[in-house]
Amino acid sequence: MALTLTNFTAAGFDGAPAQVFVDDDGRVAAQAVPGARVVDLQGAFLSPGWCDLHVHVWYGGTDISVRASEAGRPTGVTAMADAGSAGEASFHGLREYVIDPASETIRAFLNIGSIGLVACNRVPELIDWRSIDIDRTLAVIEANRDVICGIKVRASGVIVGSWGITPAKIAKRVAEMTNLPLMVHVGEPPPLIDEVFDILTPGDIVTHCFNGKPAGSIRDTPALFRQASELAKRGILMDIGHGGASFNFRTARDSIADGLRPFSISTDLHQHSMAKPVYDMATTLAKLLAVGLPFDDCIRAVTHAPRSVLGLSGSEGLTPGTRADFTAFDLDDAQIDVEDSQGNHMVLDRMFEPRLTVLGHDVQPATRRLPPSV
Repeated sequence: MALTLTNFTAAGFDGAPAQVFVDDDGRVAAQAVPGARVVDLQGAFLSPGWCDLHVHVWYGGTDISVRASEAGRPTGVTAMADAGSAGEASFHGLREYVIDPASETIRAFLNIGSIGLVACNRVPELIDWRSIDIDRTLAVIEANRDVICGIKVRASGVIVGSWGITPAKIAKRVAEMTNLPLMVHVGEPPPLIDEVFDILTPGDIVTHCFNGKPAGSIRDTPALFRQASELAKRGILMDIGHGGASFNFRTARDSIADGLRPFSISTDLHQHSMAKPVYDMATTLAKLLAVGLPFDDCIRAVTHAPRSVLGLSGSEGLTPGTRADFTAFDLDDAQIDVEDSQGNHMVLDRMFEPRLTVLGHDVQPATRRLPPSV
């Protein structure tokens, strides 16, 4: 059924229309469709559908993944990328049981480690050279070009041990061979973060960019921060990837104050981060707003920027003929106590409140998970 969306404030779009029309095929229309259902957004913001560039939704295929619906439309997110839950050995399951049937648009970064995150950290996916099968990885990429958006490597000591930078170099080579971006998880060494930085090229993604891990943070030395800032200027994409261990209020606040703004805001939502400290995308957005990222930058970092990596419409999403893909939300006063990944507390005085999502002509209610109020 056709829709008319009305009584909203546009956010993250080129232009500010008074109404948005959706035809019977679920595509944006240039004018009202007779008999359309009117959806009154009651003054809420309307943005391109929120997009989470780092989640883990291979539910049942790994021991940390959540259901796609837990990361998706019920909390305001209409598109997401699974960040390496599956390697080549299990990608067929992620596609058949999660990606294809989901209401949300789901893409995936393929883990360079063949087993992916089946037993995350308990059985690391990058123990030694036997953990990577380049031929099978290339074959899986070619068979799934429509949904694989990049290569993922977890370049930190708990995963690679003494193997150091080598898995990241192999992952980068595979990314180059397939003309895909590399998403690299940075954290505790080895390898050192500057070793990782040295192999990156424009379009690659550094996830967990504001982690507070000693010897794994961009704030460890002035030289490292300068290097990270230069990389961002050259087109390396800095992604939040909050997660259970990888976001620090001070790192974020100081970095933003010093001019380094993240490309994308993502949750790294999984079984060990959803209940605390991440909760959902709305709370993650509010944290970035609280540490100094301007509202317009927050919206870009959850819409146009990550959607561009997945090949989806962003600010141009009001163009007639484009599939309707929107999130409606409020920004309300609040007093909510939240934590970063190191247990540091902050009281948020403003909170993003998702209200509904629109995909095609399907409208569904949305809300955030509730961290405790003070």
